[in-house]
Amino acid sequence: MQVIDRRKALSIPPIWRLAFRPFFLAGSLFALLAIPLWVAAWTGLWPGFQPTGGWLAWHRHEMLFGFAMAIVAGFLLTAGQTWTGQPGVSGNRLAALAGVWLLARLGWLLGAPIAMLIVAELLFMFGVAWLMGRMLWVVQQKRNYPVIVVLALMTVANLQVLWGVAAGDDGLQRQGVLAGLWLVAALMALIGGRVIPFFTQRGLGRTEAAKPWVWLDVALLVGTGLIAVLYTAGVALKANQLLGVLFLAIAAGHLLRLVRWYDAGIWRVPLLWSLHLAMLWLVVAALGLALWHFGVLAAASPSLHALSVGSMSGLILAMIARVTLGHTGRPLQLPPGIAGAFVLFNLGAVARVFLSTVWPMAGLWLAAVCWALAFALYAWRYAPMLLTPRVDGHPG
Repeated sequence: MQVIDRRKALSIPPIWRLAFRPFFLAGSLFALLAIPLWVAAWTGLWPGFQPTGGWLAWHRHEMLFGFAMAIVAGFLLTAGQTWTGQPGVSGNRLAALAGVWLLARLGWLLGAPIAMLIVAELLFMFGVAWLMGRMLWVVQQKRNYPVIVVLALMTVANLQVLWGVAAGDDGLQRQGVLAGLWLVAALMALIGGRVIPFFTQRGLGRTEAAKPWVWLDVALLVGTGLIAVLYTAGVALKANQLLGVLFLAIAAGHLLRLVRWYDAGIWRVPLLWSLHLAMLWLVVAALGLALWHFGVLAAASPSLHALSVGSMSGLILAMIARVTLGHTGRPLQLPPGIAGAFVLFNLGAVARVFLSTVWPMAGLWLAAVCWALAFALYAWRYAPMLLTPRVDGHPG
C-alpha cells in the first residue's frame, strides 16, 4: 500500500512529481537533437568544436548512457513505486538527479575534462541504482533484484567507456558501449517479457495473456548477460562460430516469444504493434550478428544498429508513449500524429540498417530525419502532459 502525503505531493511542481516526467521529456528532446547533430558532424557539415573524446566517442556514449539511460531511469524509478508501493523519487531529489544528468550531457558536448565527466556519470548511475535499490530493499522484493544487478553492470560498462576515452583507447570504448547495449537488451528481455503480453491482452480485451515460459525467460536473460560480459572482455568483437551459435539461440528465443505473444489484432492498435516490432528488431539484430560470426555478413555494424536503433530506441518510443498516458491519468488513446511517429521511426530504422549499406549518405540522412521527426512528434504532443498535473487530480 502506498503511503503518500497527498497535500505535500500536490505542492510539488508537476515536472518533479515522478521520474518519468523530467527524464522522458529531456530524453526525447536530447534524442531529436543528438542524431541530426551526429550525422552532420560525421558527414562533414559541422566543422566546428569537438566534444570530449571526439564525435565518435560522444555518439557512442551519449546515445546509450545519455539518451537510453535517461529513459531507463524515468521508467524504473516510476515503475518502482507501482512494484513496491513505496513513494517514488520526487521533488528536490528528482531535480538533483536530473540536474546531474544534464550536467553530464552538457559536459560531454562542450568538451569538459574527463575527470568531471567521470564524477557526473558516477553520481547519476549510482543515484539511479541506489534510489531503485532502496525501494526494492524496503519491501524485500527479490523478484526485481536482477534490475539492480543490471544497473550495477551498466555502471561498470560506463566506467570502461570513460577509461577508454581518458586513455584514448578506441577498443575499450567499443567494449564498454557494446556491453552496455546488451545489458539494456537484457532489461528489455526482462521487462518486455512481463509487460508486452499483458499490454496485448488488455489492449485487445482478451481473457488472458500468453503465459510466460520461465525457462525461456531465464535463458534469454542469462544468454544476453553472457553476451554483455563477452563484449566487456573484448571476446565478442572478433568473429567466432561458437558466439554465432549463442546469437542464433538468442534470436530463436526472442522469435519464439513473439510468436507466442502474437495476435492479429495488434495491427489495429499502434500502441501494441510498435512494441512487437521493437522486439522483432531484436531478433533481426541477433540473427545478423550470428551471420557475421559465421562469416556470412561482412560487417557487424548494421546488426548492432538494428539493436540500438530499431529495438532499443523503438521500444523506448513505444513505451514512453504508453507510460506517459497511463501515469498522467489519461486513457490509452494516442494523440494525433503519434501513430505516424511510430511509422516514421521504423522507416528510419530500415534506412539505417539496410539502406545505408547501399547508399550511405542518403541512408544516414533519411534515418536521421525520420528519427528526429518521430521524437519531435512525441515531444510536441506529450510535453504538455509531462509539464502539467494529472488530469484525474491524483499525485504523480
